[in-house]
Amino acid sequence: MSSLRGASGVLTPQRIAALALAAVLGCQLMVVVDATIVNVALPDIQRALGFSSANLSWVLNAYTLTFGGLLLLGARMGDILGRRRTFLAGLSLFVVASMVGGVATDSAMLLASRAVQGIGAAVAAPAALALLMTMFPEGRPRNRAMGLFTAVSVGGFSLGLVLGGTLVQALDWRWVFYVNVPIGLLVLLLGAIALPATGRASKRFDFIGAASSTLGIGSLVYGLVNAASNGWAKPVTITALLVGAALLVGFVVNERYAAEPITPLRLFANVSRSSAFAGRLVMVAGMMGMMFFLTQFMQDVMKFSPLMTGLAYLPMTAAVFSSTQLSARYLVGRFSRRMLLMVGFGLAAVGMLWLSGIDTSTSYASIVVPFILIGLGGGTSFLSLTTASLAGVAPEDSGAASGLVNTMQQLGGTLGLAVLVAVFGAAGGGAGSTHAFTAGTQTAFLVAGVILIAGMLLMFLTQGDRPEAEEVEVEESGELELVG
Repeated sequence: MSSLRGASGVLTPQRIAALALAAVLGCQLMVVVDATIVNVALPDIQRALGFSSANLSWVLNAYTLTFGGLLLLGARMGDILGRRRTFLAGLSLFVVASMVGGVATDSAMLLASRAVQGIGAAVAAPAALALLMTMFPEGRPRNRAMGLFTAVSVGGFSLGLVLGGTLVQALDWRWVFYVNVPIGLLVLLLGAIALPATGRASKRFDFIGAASSTLGIGSLVYGLVNAASNGWAKPVTITALLVGAALLVGFVVNERYAAEPITPLRLFANVSRSSAFAGRLVMVAGMMGMMFFLTQFMQDVMKFSPLMTGLAYLPMTAAVFSSTQLSARYLVGRFSRRMLLMVGFGLAAVGMLWLSGIDTSTSYASIVVPFILIGLGGGTSFLSLTTASLAGVAPEDSGAASGLVNTMQQLGGTLGLAVLVAVFGAAGGGAGSTHAFTAGTQTAFLVAGVILIAGMLLMFLTQGDRPEAEEVEVEESGELELVG
C-alpha cells in the first residue's frame, strides 16, 4: 500500500480509501443488480433460446440457488485465503460468466452461466463487505461507508429493473449480461490497486460445515423456489424443505463442536446482532415480494412498458439513497438503534398496507407515496441492521459475519417471494382475470405489511435504547480514512 502513495502524493490515503470503497460498492452493485436486471429481459430470452414457460424461471433461480447456497463457504474462503485475493477471484469468475451468458446459444449454456455467476457472487460479496468492515473503523467513518453500501444494496434491486428495461428496449437482451463486463473490469482494476492485501490464515476449512451449510441452504432455497412456482404440497417441495432443515440442524451441531467452524456460533450470542440478522430477512422478504407483484401489476394492469416499469421505481430508489445518507451523517449516533429501526420498519409497513388498497383503476400517482415510504423505511432500517450485525465482531470473524448478512438478504428475498406467492394463490390470484390478480396482490401486500409490523415489534424487544457511540472522529472535510 505504501508504494501506491509515492513521493508525488497522487494517491493519498484519502484517495486510496475512496478507490477501495468504489471497488467494494461496484462489486455489491453488480451482485444486487444482477438479481433483478434479467427480469424484464425474460420474454426476449424465452423467444431467442427456446425456453419453455415452466423452465424460464430458472434463469433467475439458477443464480439464486448458487449464490444463496455458497455464501457461507465464500465468506470463510475470504477469512482463510485472504480477502482481496478472494474478492478478485470471485469477481473475475462473475465477469467471465456474464460474458458467456451474453453469447449463449441455447438454454443450457445460459443456465450454466447463471449458476457460475452465482458462484462468483457468493465468493466476492462476503469478501467485499468484510474488506469494508476492516478498512473503516467503527464510528463515523464506518457509518458513512456503510450508508453508501446500504444505498447500493437496497437501491440496486430497483436500479436493476431500470437498467434492464433500458438495455432491452434500446439494445438487446444480451446486454443485461454484457454490461457486467466493462464495469467488472473497472472494479477489478480498482480492487487490485487500492484494496488492502490480507495474508492467508493458518486455519483449516471446516469441510463438514461447508458441505452441510451449502447443501442445506441450497436445498432450502430450492424448496422455497419450487413452492413459489408449483405449490407447497408437492412432494419435491416438501422433500427439499425437510432435507434442507435436517442439513442445517446438522450444520449447527457441527459448528458447536468443530475446532475451526465455518460460522462461529458466538456470532449469535449477542441478542442485538441475532435480531438484526432476523430483521434483515424480514425487511427483504417484504420488499422483494412487493417488487415481484407490483412489477407485474404495472405491466399487466396499468399497461406500462418494461422501461416505464423500471423508471417507476426511481422515487423509491431516491428515497433509499437519501434516507441512508441522512442516517449515516446525522441520525446514527444521535438516536438509538431501537428508535431508528422501529421508525424504518413502521414506514415500510405503512407503505405496504397502503399498497394493499390498489385496484384495477389505480394510477401511478396513487402509488408514488407508498413507494417513497417503503424506500425511506428500507434505507433507514438497512443501515442500522448492517451496523448491528457487524458491531463488535472480531476481525477474524468479519468474513463469517458478512456472509451471514448476505445470506439473510438472499434467503429473505426467496422466502418472502415463496410465502407471498402462496398467499396470492390462496386468495385466488392465479385465476387468470385482472380482477383476480388484483385481489391476490392486495392480500399479498396486506400480509407483507403484517410481517413488517412483526419485525418492528422484534426490534422494539431486542435492540438497545442508547445512541450508538462514535469511536472515531474524522476530519471536518468528511473524507473517509482507512484503518492503519
